[in-house]
Amino acid sequence: MSTSPTQAITTAAAPAPVGPYNQAVKAGDWLYCSGQIPLDPATGTMVGDGDVEAETRQVLKNLNAVLTEAGADASRVVRTTVFLADLNDFQKVNALYAGMFGEGVSPARACVQVAALPLGAKVEIDCVAYLG
Repeated sequence: MSTSPTQAITTAAAPAPVGPYNQAVKAGDWLYCSGQIPLDPATGTMVGDGDVEAETRQVLKNLNAVLTEAGADASRVVRTTVFLADLNDFQKVNALYAGMFGEGVSPARACVQVAALPLGAKVEIDCVAYLG
């Protein structure tokens, strides 16, 4: 009997997915974290009331909770994608992002403006981390 080469990572410290996916999947020494939006994990409601900085803080908190559950932290992240509903929010989001990912070797990153994000979020961030 063979075992699956992948493992779902889930934690109550981050919001439950809003679709048919996992918070993260571990594959060997790699961790692929799904995009996080600013949902409060305890209530499932949006945080920030449209304030992109409050939303970004919650997104980073959620992403950090998933990393922690997998035994990782921000220093293990090698790639991120930042999705913004409005690219004019770039500087505000970037300042908060640097607080989590600015130490040591910052991850490679793409940042794009999108037409819309789930539940009307202004920001979503996903990442890939190396665990080896």
